[in-house]
Amino acid sequence: MADSSYRDWDRVYKEYPLEALPWELGQPRQTLVKLVESGRVKPCRALDVCCGAGTNPVYLAQKGFDVTALDISRHALRHAQRKTRQARVQIRFVLASFVSLPFTDGRFEFVFDMGCFHHVTVKDRKSFIWGISRVLNSRNGLYLLVCFSDKNGPAWNHFSKEQLVDYFSHEFVFKSVEHFDSVEADGYRRFFYAVLMQKRH
Repeated sequence: MADSSYRDWDRVYKEYPLEALPWELGQPRQTLVKLVESGRVKPCRALDVCCGAGTNPVYLAQKGFDVTALDISRHALRHAQRKTRQARVQIRFVLASFVSLPFTDGRFEFVFDMGCFHHVTVKDRKSFIWGISRVLNSRNGLYLLVCFSDKNGPAWNHFSKEQLVDYFSHEFVFKSVEHFDSVEADGYRRFFYAVLMQKRH
């Protein structure tokens, strides 16, 4: 199912409690909430790619979105399914690799990516970006990317704005770019880019 580079994600979600995982805040990401509450993204067919324990897709479902949530970890999806039952919402869960999205062309109007792209290996980045573009509707498809900023220091998966433009501008038009910091669940402050993009026609 998955590239060997990504096998550890299931072990992480199996062996550690959610409160030990820095990215699992237990509440939806504010960059997503602001986008939805502002009306810039209205209820539609949405994909949460690398959904983890499900907090963000549950929020989208509560706001009236038709949500599909994908993760490469079976144990992450079990957490997400439990949250979905507790929230009494409907979400389609898919166990699959984010590198080869198992969806038809143009299936979604909105894709949310909280921390997925910055864990895609360098060799898979082009395939990942093409896959996101492929599953988005060409008329109004929007992609909200949230990834590590290079303000966190040099690393293979910390990006500058210029790098993001270089990676994504072939498939997407940038609508907005926000640089922000967030105190994650481990108490450490990290820096991110939130980039809203529209699929090129």
